[in-house]
Amino acid sequence: MSTDKYVSPLSERYASKEMQYLFSPDMKFSTWRKLWIALAQTEKELGLKDAQGNPRITDEQIQELQEHMEDINYDVAKAREKEVRHDVMSHVYAYGKQCPNAAGIIHLGATSCYVGDNTDVIIMREALRLVKKKLVNVIQILSEFADRYKDLPTLAFTHFQPAQPTTVGKRATLWMQELVMDLEDLDHVLSNMKLLGSKGTTGTQASFLELFDGDESKCREADRLIAEKMGFDACFPVSGQTYSRKLDTRVVNVLAGIAASAHKFSNDIRLLQHLKEVEEPFEKSQIGSSAMAYKRNPMRSERIASLARYVMIDALNPAITSATQWFERTLDDSANKRLSVAEGFLAIDGILDLYMNVADGLVVYDKVIQKRLMSELPFMATENIMMDAVKAGGNRQELHEKIRELSMEAGANVKQKGLDNNLLELIAQDDAFPMTLEELQKTMDPKKYVGRAPSQVSEFLDEVIRPILDENKELLGMKADIHC
Repeated sequence: MSTDKYVSPLSERYASKEMQYLFSPDMKFSTWRKLWIALAQTEKELGLKDAQGNPRITDEQIQELQEHMEDINYDVAKAREKEVRHDVMSHVYAYGKQCPNAAGIIHLGATSCYVGDNTDVIIMREALRLVKKKLVNVIQILSEFADRYKDLPTLAFTHFQPAQPTTVGKRATLWMQELVMDLEDLDHVLSNMKLLGSKGTTGTQASFLELFDGDESKCREADRLIAEKMGFDACFPVSGQTYSRKLDTRVVNVLAGIAASAHKFSNDIRLLQHLKEVEEPFEKSQIGSSAMAYKRNPMRSERIASLARYVMIDALNPAITSATQWFERTLDDSANKRLSVAEGFLAIDGILDLYMNVADGLVVYDKVIQKRLMSELPFMATENIMMDAVKAGGNRQELHEKIRELSMEAGANVKQKGLDNNLLELIAQDDAFPMTLEELQKTMDPKKYVGRAPSQVSEFLDEVIRPILDENKELLGMKADIHC
């Protein structure tokens, strides 16, 4: 590893090898060559002829191109680019050096965006597929967690203040539901992605119309055939020189949505770890703090939050780029685009690996959960106690005021004196409530106060999650590899 120049932490610390490959030179330039082969095949199939009426492209030329599709001569391309200052023409030249018989047909009729833009769409599609795979695996891991803890009562929080109990599993369904929404957005964008096709310098296909002697039907068919050969249903029906940068906006917005969902999860885990109720996995030899040896910091959840903020802000880049394109083409998109799209994917890849790792190793401390819940449950049970007292002949308004006064006294004992919650004892001692302490304590079963939470978990898993997992079962079984 080079130690004398900057290296992106997205590559060194966070993103997987699979995602890094998708944005590598090998992926980019081999895809360029596949597109040149698809173009040559298409032009041959459409009967492209030379000035003498002979076939312009032969099977032998295409075969020669196919033989050198992967062995890219980077040194030749790099040397040529120093001379001509044009990356596409440098690679056309380098490819031609390997394929002398086919050199004259490489890039025939095309503009630079034919390989550049089509390749970008292809890479984004493959990257979204990898994101989808990891997203589905996170959902599957959380579904197991939710099912395991669907009946475990826990104190719920609104405004991070104690509220009516829920269950640990029900809380996990809230994380999952946001990921399901992200998956729906991802699938929509993925299913509607189109290639640029072969549109020419301003999107009019003028060069191809010239090549095909004015036959517009062959120009249209060329787009269809190229899309088919590259595994797409269609090309954009209209474009300038580039595909609309609105596509980049849609793609990175999907990534930003996933990042927001992951950030929410990481926040909850960090708060729960502070409460000592749920912890992220902590390895045997892991060090939590250089100074405080006892600490078990939620470092992976913090890293999710940190990377997620980057991705959410990154969504502004393609949006602004799309908004500021001039007419049929400007080049102020290029540098920004190659940073914002690639690094957005590398970051979300790291986030999902962390999410898988944390979700798969969550540690639940049920005794701590129960202790905190029981310390607050008397307050939650006051409405039920009041209704029982009303049934025994009490006045609802008077009992409500009594409950309010006793609750404030019990709260002061907890907050000001550091005592245990003695609300039940106070109620039992009050003549307005015809109940003994033993009778009141019998009402303190947490499961009586979680409503439909366990059923909601089961219904959500059966009706929403299992169909998703069944539909994507070939994607399941991943394990995250955390670099550090």
